Amino acid sequence: MSDYPTFSNYIGGQPGVGTGPEQTVINPATGETIWTYLADEPAAVEAALDAAHAAFPEWSGATPGDRSGALLKLGAELEAIADELAATETAQAGKPIRLSTEFDVPGSIDNVLFFAGAARRLDGHASGEYSGDHTSSIRREALGVVGSIAPWNYPLQMAVWKVLPAIAAGNTIVLKAAENTPLTTLMLAEACTRAGIPAGVVNVVNGPGPLTGQALVASPRIAMTSFTGSTAVGRHIAGLAAVNGTRLHLELGGKAPFVVFDDADIEAAARGAVAASLINTGQDCTAATRAYVHSSKFAEFTSAVADLMSSVKLGDPTDPDTDQGPLVSFKQRDKVAAMVDRAVAGGGRALAGGKKPDSPGAYYRPTLLVDCDQKSEIVQDETFGPVLAALPFDSDDSAIALANDVPFGLAASAWTRDVFRAQRAGRELKAGTVWINDHIPIISEMPHGGYKASGYGKDMSTYSFEEYTQIKHVMSDITGAVSKPWHETIYR
Repeated sequence: MSDYPTFSNYIGGQPGVGTGPEQTVINPATGETIWTYLADEPAAVEAALDAAHAAFPEWSGATPGDRSGALLKLGAELEAIADELAATETAQAGKPIRLSTEFDVPGSIDNVLFFAGAARRLDGHASGEYSGDHTSSIRREALGVVGSIAPWNYPLQMAVWKVLPAIAAGNTIVLKAAENTPLTTLMLAEACTRAGIPAGVVNVVNGPGPLTGQALVASPRIAMTSFTGSTAVGRHIAGLAAVNGTRLHLELGGKAPFVVFDDADIEAAARGAVAASLINTGQDCTAATRAYVHSSKFAEFTSAVADLMSSVKLGDPTDPDTDQGPLVSFKQRDKVAAMVDRAVAGGGRALAGGKKPDSPGAYYRPTLLVDCDQKSEIVQDETFGPVLAALPFDSDDSAIALANDVPFGLAASAWTRDVFRAQRAGRELKAGTVWINDHIPIISEMPHGGYKASGYGKDMSTYSFEEYTQIKHVMSDITGAVSKPWHETIYR
C-alpha cells in the first residue's frame, strides 16, 4: 500500500533504509506480503547509538516542563493519525479493527499523555538533616542511552511502553521493533519529530534479533536494556547484559490463571473468561490461559464458555463485525495447533474449537480444553493463542496452589463474591497483577510487570521511572567546620 512508510529505520531524526537481508511483512489474514525492507546491520545500530548519545545532553538537561510539552504534542500528533495507525496495525498484525481502533491506538495515546504529566514529577525524597551536620537530598537522574526491543503482539503499544517512560525521564533511546511488525513503530518515530522532540532522542532500527537486536543489546554504549518477549530470549538477553553490567528490564511470558470459586457469578465469569482468553487472538502475555473452577460449578462454567466461544465470529480483521482475526503468522498458528494436538493426544478433550478453520489466513478456532493434567505442556507452557484449559478444584487451598504451580507470574484473576477470598487471592496469587472479578483491563497509572519467569521491572505508571532513572544521594556539610569529628577515626 502506498501509505505505508517509505523508510525502514529512523536515526537522528531522519528516515533511512537498511543494507542487510531483505525482510517481509505479511498480512496474516491473507498470507500476502504487504511490505518489504532491508534489515539494519550493526553499522546502522552504531549510527543510531551515535545519534542517541549526541542528543542526550540537551534532552536530559531540558526542564521537565519542556519535555512534558513535547510529549503532549506527540499525543496530539498520534491522535491526528489514529485511523491510519489502527489500519496499519490491523494489516501487519492481523488484529480485528475493533481492537486496533478501540484498544491499541487509544491506549497508546493515553500512555503518551500520562507520561507527559509524569515527566513533571520526577521527585526524590525531601531534603533532611539525618546526620545532624549534613543535609541529604535525593536526585533522580536519567541513565543515558536505552536500548530496547519490542514484541510483535502489540507493536504500537509496546513501542510506546518502551519509549515514553525512557524519554520522559530524560533518556534517549534506540528501539528495535519486531521484524515482522515494524510499521507503526516507524510512524511513531516520525510523529516524535513532528512533535518537536529533538533529533536523536527517539531512534528506530529494524531487523531480526540475531542480527540487529544482538548488536543493540550487546553494545557497551547503552546504559540499559528493556525487552518484552519470550522467557527464553529474555534469558539470552540477560546474559548479554551481564557482560557489560547493563541495567536490565524484562517483561517476559505469562500463563495467567483464572480462578472461579464456588460463590462466583458463573455467567460473569464465563463471559470474562472468553474475552480474556481470546483478546488479540490469545496473543497476550496476560491472557487467561488456565481456568481453575470449583468442581461444583465446573460443568456449568465450561458449558457456558464453550457456547460463547462457538458464537465468536472469525473473519476479515478489517470488518468491524469480526470478533477474532488470525494469529500473527502461519508459524505461530501452527505452533498453537501442535500444542492443542499434543494436549488431545495426551488425554485432553476439546469442548470447543481444537482445529484450524477452512480459511486461507493464519486462523485458529477459539478452543476450550478439559481433562488436561496440571503438569501437561498445555497447562505449564505459554501457548500464545486462543486456547483456554479448564481444570476443577475442590478447596480454596488447592485453587491457590494450582494457580501458582507454573513457572510464570505475570497476571492472574479471582472470581468470588466473598471479600475475604478476594483479599486472600490478592495476597497469595504470585503475579504482578491480580484482578478481582475481571481479567485484562490495564490503566496507564498502574504498573505492569511480573514475578518469577515472567521477568522483573515495571512498565507504565510512575513506578517505571525506577527502571529508567538513577537515584543519587547528595550530602552537604552544613557546619563549615574544618575538622570533622569522624576524622579522628583516621588521625588525631
